[in-house]
Amino acid sequence: MVKENEVPGRLEWRVNMPNGSSRILAPESRETCNRLQSLVMRIFLNIRGFLDKAWNLAINEPKKVVHCLKVGLALSLVSVFYYMRPLYDGVGGNAMWAVMTVVVVFEYTVGSTLYKCVNRAIGTCLAGSLGIGVHWVASQAGDKFEPVILQVSVFLLAAAATFSRFIPTIKARFDYGAMIFILTFSLVSVSGYRVDKLVELAHQRVSTIAIGASICILITMILCPVWAGTEVHHLISNNLEKLADSLEGYAAENFSVDGSKNVHEKDSSKRLQSYKCVLNSKAAEESMANFARWEPAHGKFNFRHPWKQYLKIGASMRSCAYCIETLHGGINSNTETPEFLKKPLNDVCMRLGTSSSKVLKEMSSMIKTMKKSTKLDILVDEMNSSVEGLQNALKIFPSYQHIPTPDPATEEAPTGTEEPSLKPTALSLMEIVHMATLTSLLVEIASRIEGIVEEVKELATQAEFRDESSKKSKQNQTKINGNDGNEHEVTMKTLQKV
Repeated sequence: MVKENEVPGRLEWRVNMPNGSSRILAPESRETCNRLQSLVMRIFLNIRGFLDKAWNLAINEPKKVVHCLKVGLALSLVSVFYYMRPLYDGVGGNAMWAVMTVVVVFEYTVGSTLYKCVNRAIGTCLAGSLGIGVHWVASQAGDKFEPVILQVSVFLLAAAATFSRFIPTIKARFDYGAMIFILTFSLVSVSGYRVDKLVELAHQRVSTIAIGASICILITMILCPVWAGTEVHHLISNNLEKLADSLEGYAAENFSVDGSKNVHEKDSSKRLQSYKCVLNSKAAEESMANFARWEPAHGKFNFRHPWKQYLKIGASMRSCAYCIETLHGGINSNTETPEFLKKPLNDVCMRLGTSSSKVLKEMSSMIKTMKKSTKLDILVDEMNSSVEGLQNALKIFPSYQHIPTPDPATEEAPTGTEEPSLKPTALSLMEIVHMATLTSLLVEIASRIEGIVEEVKELATQAEFRDESSKKSKQNQTKINGNDGNEHEVTMKTLQKV
């Protein structure tokens, strides 16, 4: 017999058993169903979020989508050597090494692909030659000493090649080649002990690796090439603009006229935070500058383009960005400068921030167009004059600011319950120190911008940037010559008529 008992807030089913005992059955709860449903929805939302991010990435950076298609094309082409019987017989069973080569060496930029291809070729050829030579020497020593000689050679050469990877010059340009040397020499030495036709095996492997590397180089250089030199060039130019935006944002946030600031809080916050991209770009700059040295001449860049100078500009920009980061920390500190302290310095600080930003933007335009600027020196002079104006304002700043101090007469004859206190003076001094720190940081930023200017001018000299003034003079001369020619034609026609 089944009975239904109502308990406040709960529903139970009780079953009476034949032996006189009773058993309570738990009601069917929706908890399990709800958990399963929430799990499915969570998985669905995660997949949808991932697909949205992938779609946005593909729209914002179509070059990466093209790179994926190029990798697929390279693997399809190199797989032909494995599927077609005549080609497979030509390279033997080592056709898979061509596929492995494509997977390993095909990179996003042309420079990184060339870097890996050249390093792989040098490491494979050098290790294969040494492996065959060591195998021949070991085979002449007899069966007893052959494994000993092979093991000793593997130990010594592998240790030496591994140590070479710690040398900065080797690590910067031939780190991958040293690793391939260790791998290839170990494979040749160990497999050569059991393989009779070692030279033929080495020849087949080298040929398949050369086929894979050649296909990678041709595809990455012909089909929508992405040059590492162009990437680092644009990166440095964009970072200069981001520094300029940060300075403009700071000036607009702190020294603009009341009522005009915080109009666009989100935009202002993004501009203030844009300097962080400069601080985090060191690894990208170094890697792309290193890969750019492997690339042939392309576009506006010659084969011996001064890529190292971009690293110096990047280091100078990071030095400036650290000051901006400190400036940003001062903005967000708990100490707030009152308006009556900021007002006398608003104009000079705003002028300095704006002029510094103009210098950075002019350098960005100069690098982007690869033309020498006639405005840069003028803008630097304006920035220096703004620095002098701010320093002069700081010198006379305490003379016209009132700092509350206790009255001496009140100290001698206190009236009532009021007692003299130095707390207002301490607060005013803290506010003044905070304001002086922020303004001195602006002066330091201007000084470091001058260091960036020197590095950019050095780049313009080494890379032989075009002179903007000479181009304008040529255009003016062409116009003058054209006008003189027209006047000469008119004169000749008039004389003919007469």
